[in-house]
Amino acid sequence: MRPTPLPGCRRDGSPRFAHHPRPMRVDPTSPSQPLRAGHSTRCRHCGHRIDLYQRTDQRSIALHPAELDIAHVPESCRWHLSGGLAHPHGGGSIWCRIPHALLCPARTPVCPLNPFLQVVRRELAVRTRRLIDTGTFTPAPPATTSSPEDPGHPVRPVVQLLLVLYLASSPLESIRCVAQTRRHRCTRPLRTRERPAGHWRLLPTGTRRSQLAPPDTLMAVYDLSRLPHTEQRRWHARHCPAHATPLGSADLTLADWQVFGPLLHATHIRTRLPHPQACPRSGD
Repeated sequence: MRPTPLPGCRRDGSPRFAHHPRPMRVDPTSPSQPLRAGHSTRCRHCGHRIDLYQRTDQRSIALHPAELDIAHVPESCRWHLSGGLAHPHGGGSIWCRIPHALLCPARTPVCPLNPFLQVVRRELAVRTRRLIDTGTFTPAPPATTSSPEDPGHPVRPVVQLLLVLYLASSPLESIRCVAQTRRHRCTRPLRTRERPAGHWRLLPTGTRRSQLAPPDTLMAVYDLSRLPHTEQRRWHARHCPAHATPLGSADLTLADWQVFGPLLHATHIRTRLPHPQACPRSGD
């Protein structure tokens, strides 16, 4: 005679855990548009989880997923979250978040670390080595930046749209749509043959507003200012033609355009136009 299993247990008596799917939705009180559950991703250099949040200056920052005691974190490295945005200070709490760049074992820390943060960094380095040894993670190869006179396509091109110069995070052919499909991120490229393309032009680096500004030279810029306004808005939102509708899907990650600065991004200035390259198809 078989015993009757208890409610919520298997026939052998072990507990049965129900895994409920995590809903993905936009927080109605958050000014940022990406899905709240879509902020988490993996660092391509060390393989650890990071949380992407939008800052008050419309840029994104990768934060360590765990909260740390403010007694172990320097004041200049403390971040806190409010309204879906990351703010660069402690926020009046005894806990704070810290940028992942300070703890990533594959990067050089930008400031000296105290003994507590050094221990956390070593623990992440051990986990990264374990992931590499087991074959579950492969570090991304280091990005190779071309020389100023290299006629090839730049690794991080400068794009002009909506009368603003932006620095892209990857080559034009590698920029993907940030919209969400049924379960994953859209794989379509941003630049397709279905829509008009921009043109490479030599434009000034910017105005000389201070004595520290570099000489006003010409640099290669992928100009989109001649396209229709709706097309420039599509590029700014980083949506493929299928997700460029007003009622399109929510974003799964941030559109990481960075406002171009001649002093801050001097290493990405290219003084020669790249070779012409065919535009990829939407299914490539």
